[in-house]
Amino acid sequence: MAEHKAGFVNIIGNPNVGKSTLMNAFVGEKLSIITSKAQTTRHRILGIVNGDDFQVILSDTPGIIKPAYELQSSMMDFVKSAFEDADVLLYMVEIGEKALKDEKFFEKIKNSKIPVLLLMNKIDTSTQEELEEQIQFWQGQLPTVEIHPISALNNFNVKEVFDRILELLPASPPYYPKDQLTDKPERFFVNETIREKILLFYKKEIPYSVEIETEEFFEDPEIIRMRAVIMVERDSQKGIIIGHKGSALKRVGIEARKDLEKFFGKQVHLELYVKVNKNWRSDKRQLKRFGYNKKK
Repeated sequence: MAEHKAGFVNIIGNPNVGKSTLMNAFVGEKLSIITSKAQTTRHRILGIVNGDDFQVILSDTPGIIKPAYELQSSMMDFVKSAFEDADVLLYMVEIGEKALKDEKFFEKIKNSKIPVLLLMNKIDTSTQEELEEQIQFWQGQLPTVEIHPISALNNFNVKEVFDRILELLPASPPYYPKDQLTDKPERFFVNETIREKILLFYKKEIPYSVEIETEEFFEDPEIIRMRAVIMVERDSQKGIIIGHKGSALKRVGIEARKDLEKFFGKQVHLELYVKVNKNWRSDKRQLKRFGYNKKK
């Protein structure tokens, strides 16, 4: 029997490079929410891929930014932790990108003692000439890393990268039960599904001022009943989320319910409420409550 391999494969990069799309492609399930807006991913989310003789624990982290407030600082702590336990590091860039938004993280990649695969994403949007130029540029910047051109959205070269990851993983028993898909509880995916719809349907600052909390989750054989609260920072934001005669909130509820029914494989009843929770993004106590624990 083949030796069992297992390890942590952590995905890092600037916002909007397609980290969540790649992880979902590897896992075969929609674990990370995906929108075209920056800072869609706020937490570090694990997706677990199991085979007879391997377990790949993929980690999708927030896009690297210069923090402007406490929530963003906590998000960058999730990125720091990704350097600490990785067996393989996937550094994602897109065509035309030249550097990380944080020089310290770039230095960590440069001096990494673990294998680093530089994944050049969205190559379907470039010419052969641009691609060759970019490969040359990154070979100069990071001479020790492996470069793999991919299109996460179109699944181009994704299997080849996964096979390479398996080659690089250490021999180890599995870290998680073999039937486990992620480390996050069910309520987390309810929260994230609702937040994704808010990112898609609202503009400007609104999506970034929102946090979701699922207060009730009752599962019967035929239906799951959920009640979730959408928290905003100001009264004016509450009005925008609800919309005229509740129309905007209703749209969020309908679209989130469709996705949740696909995810859980059964009927869902979802109730949504909106509350004002002033300045929660800058309140360390509130951030801890929502799972943005600062790593010491």
